[in-house]
Amino acid sequence: MNPVKMSPTQLNAVTLEREIDWFSRVLETVIKLYFEQGSDHDDVREVTPPELSQDTSEYARLVKQHVMSFDERLIFILATIPHIRPQLLDLLFIRNKNLDRGYAEFGGWQGKYHGGFLPTGETAAFILAGQNLARRFEVIRLFESDHFFSSSAILQIERQSEDEPFLSGALILSADTLSRCTSGIKHKPDYSITFPAKLITTRLSWDDLVLAPQVLAEIDVIKTWMQHSNTIMQDWGLEKSIKPGYRSLFYGPPGTGKTLTATLIGAELGVDVYRIDLSMVVSKYIGETEKNLANVFDQAQHKNWILFFDEADALFGKRTQTSSSNDRHANQEISYLLQRVEDYPGIVILATNLKANIDEAFARRFQSLVYFPLPDVSLRQRLWENMLSSRAGLADGVDLAHLASKYELSGGAITNVVRYGAISALQMKRTSINCDDLVRGVAKELRKEGKTI
Repeated sequence: MNPVKMSPTQLNAVTLEREIDWFSRVLETVIKLYFEQGSDHDDVREVTPPELSQDTSEYARLVKQHVMSFDERLIFILATIPHIRPQLLDLLFIRNKNLDRGYAEFGGWQGKYHGGFLPTGETAAFILAGQNLARRFEVIRLFESDHFFSSSAILQIERQSEDEPFLSGALILSADTLSRCTSGIKHKPDYSITFPAKLITTRLSWDDLVLAPQVLAEIDVIKTWMQHSNTIMQDWGLEKSIKPGYRSLFYGPPGTGKTLTATLIGAELGVDVYRIDLSMVVSKYIGETEKNLANVFDQAQHKNWILFFDEADALFGKRTQTSSSNDRHANQEISYLLQRVEDYPGIVILATNLKANIDEAFARRFQSLVYFPLPDVSLRQRLWENMLSSRAGLADGVDLAHLASKYELSGGAITNVVRYGAISALQMKRTSINCDDLVRGVAKELRKEGKTI
């Protein structure tokens, strides 16, 4: 009889039950050794972790991918336990009777809503090193920026103050790692105050996007880089001369396809596109803008996302003369942004209606400047025909070629006209859109720009 195939969630659950049991025995051993209560082991490393060589769960894959040592594996499960078996750490709530408080060496912190023991770097050091200074220093090494915990965004120590001991910071498992090691599903962060970016998708295809040939040629350059950057950087040995990543500025009038183009690049290449919400990124409080952006870049660093900054001149605008502390701070923000954009190994696309508003220090560092002009007559006709391709809801006698020739509109404006026309026809209890509906829609769009028919 064939065994029942387990889901990724079930596979992780089976593996984690074994891993939790191992950690429980390690923690029990640590406590007994620390309080000299007598133990079957003289060292926590004698408590053998479960064998994972044949394990196909996502948790096991991650352990094997990074060839985790005993210490690394224990820190990994320690960071995971508050999310899956929080009561296991209640043992560390033991109070020091002499001081009538918890043991400082156990570390730990109290969450705002969570009632359990939340581990810190100190907790990891206590379990793995005890009072052995040499081992303690080895534990600290595991939290440095070049270790795979940090460089692969698995977990980190999050410090609240630079003035406090390094290991006092909270031991935080990344949301992506938690999702992978529990549900087995790739985590896609939600839009929030702490993550001011939104995943953007579209049901449209390149056939629906009407662009001038020179724009499409520039877009092909970006796609080629994304598909073959490893060949250029590594196989051709150019990583010493060329910075990783690709930075492009899309500029041109509203409604000309800048956002849709970025979305379609991601869709074609299987890459997520995140649009940064500038209203939530920019803060009047010193340091908050950098902090908000750092959170986005840190999460994107290892996921190959396309980061799309719409209305980019709000953040990447021209620097001002430093006549006040506010001016100096604004310029510091721009310098910080420039550095993060330059260091990002993926694709960064900035979009603006006015190229002149973008700071020259940024513009010089773009690999491409792509101008999205208003469509000419032939392109406008294609846009009208694409949007009304079925003609099922279009009255006889509507001359789309005439509309394209007479009215200079962007693709976004034509979309609004068609929407208005459909609503107008329904309000008039008709089953089709006539020419008058569309012309009224055109007039409505032109009024937005202070124009008349």
